[in-house]
Amino acid sequence: MAQKVRTVHCLNQFFGGLGGEEKADASPLWFDGAKGPGALIQSLAPEIEIVGTVVMGDNYKADEPEDAAAEIVALVTERCGAGIDLVIAGPAFNAGRYGMWCAAVCRAVAERLDAPAVTALYPENPAVELFRRDVTIAIAAADVMGMRDAVSRIVRVGRKLVAGAAISAEKDETIPRGLRQNFFAETTGAQRAVEMLLRKVSGNDPATEYAMPVFDRVPPASPVADMSRATLALVTSGGVVPRGNPDRIESANASRYGEYSLAGLREASSETFQSVHGGYDPTYANEDPNRVLPLDVVRDLEREGRIGCLHETYYATVGNATSVERAVGFGAEIAAKLVNVGVQAVILTST
Repeated sequence: MAQKVRTVHCLNQFFGGLGGEEKADASPLWFDGAKGPGALIQSLAPEIEIVGTVVMGDNYKADEPEDAAAEIVALVTERCGAGIDLVIAGPAFNAGRYGMWCAAVCRAVAERLDAPAVTALYPENPAVELFRRDVTIAIAAADVMGMRDAVSRIVRVGRKLVAGAAISAEKDETIPRGLRQNFFAETTGAQRAVEMLLRKVSGNDPATEYAMPVFDRVPPASPVADMSRATLALVTSGGVVPRGNPDRIESANASRYGEYSLAGLREASSETFQSVHGGYDPTYANEDPNRVLPLDVVRDLEREGRIGCLHETYYATVGNATSVERAVGFGAEIAAKLVNVGVQAVILTST
């Protein structure tokens, strides 16, 4: 008989059987044994023993999925100590809120429990771009109709993770993580290049060993139907932050973004804001930060009734030399936070 793989399964309020949106604010709860899709997991892989299920609402700390993930990890540690072989989250399909905390849980488990973890998401779930480099993500369909396939992939990947085996994105049907690994080939680079060329001229896939990144083309969103009722937010890559740069955002190749309050402010004053951008001369931006963060103009629009209201939090980073991949991650996380609080439009400024 195969050795049991002690597993904790994480589910949202719907799949965990708590209820629908009326339970979306539920904090993490522990249940012994398997619930919902956990029964399917155990039927496909009898060696996977789900010792407990953590159920949490989609809206619980939706703006801070890492904090919610830390609570789940603390709960797992309290209940199981170090005796866990695997953590499974989801599958979350294309559910944005659910996907965010599933991926955050998997990353937190890897960092704090040193245990393998896997989730399953639809490739266009916003959590994918944000977490794919840090988390093993099996491919799921867009909705629950693909439950069995998603669970089958989770089981296959989970088994390999527990065994310490390498994961192949193509064979195991996972989201490519964009990580490059060295390997020893049986033939020289020149021989392999000629073989690739011959495959290409014969109409076959050359199967390059060094795939270049492919950047998505995103169609513009439809216009807001009625701006006079819309909540609008400010986001800038122009580096305008509160004086002192409290989050220590770098002047180039930024590794983070900041989240700051605009409550009670009529305009961006040079006494309280500054530019930390290293890609342009910030003299005029420091004299009048509204040139980059147009708070004064947006307040006028708000007063005139041309917009419904201004979201009282703005987001800032530095776009100077920041990689496209990292910028996409910033954008996905910021967008998820704004959507979760009902923002319908954004003014994005750069320099």
